[in-house]
Amino acid sequence: MATTRTTTTTSMPTWVAQLRSPPAAKSKIPGIPDPVGFSPSSQSGSKKPGKDSRIQPRKPPSVDEMETLKLKKAWEVALAPVKALPMTGIMMYMSGNSLQIFSIMMVFMAFKNPIAGLMATNQAFEKFQSEKNAAQVLQTKLVYVAMQLVALAVGIWKVNSMGLLPTTRSDWLMWEPLRESVDKAITAL
Repeated sequence: MATTRTTTTTSMPTWVAQLRSPPAAKSKIPGIPDPVGFSPSSQSGSKKPGKDSRIQPRKPPSVDEMETLKLKKAWEVALAPVKALPMTGIMMYMSGNSLQIFSIMMVFMAFKNPIAGLMATNQAFEKFQSEKNAAQVLQTKLVYVAMQLVALAVGIWKVNSMGLLPTTRSDWLMWEPLRESVDKAITAL
């Protein structure tokens, strides 16, 4: 048996041999005994005698499991814009309604992120798309677009609260016709 071990170590590099059989776990602090009930055999570095010393490789997931996993990840991507909304709303509320550099940057980010997300919808979901789950991925895309529109609505709310949207009659005075006065004034001598 000793001859086979020496032939295997000479035929493969030492790092491969160390990787296949790692050394036993050592205590991090020398001189301190292991706690009561601790058995070093439960560690990954050492095995019980009589058991197979190799770790069994994990079996690859089935096609159905992969489709389910892809769909779960697609839903995570679809709901990500909503998870950022509370922080965006708080930051917009705290920045105030006056025109300052911080509030302008917040409004810019509130519009830039949803618009960029809407334009990159297909790229965000292309890694999850397959022939089997095309209908479910389409649903996640629609939810993603709806969530991006909600995020865009938060930006519109902020612009309106800053008074930058022309929503009152006084904002449109230049298109109002001039009123003719009903009264006539005659100057006296």
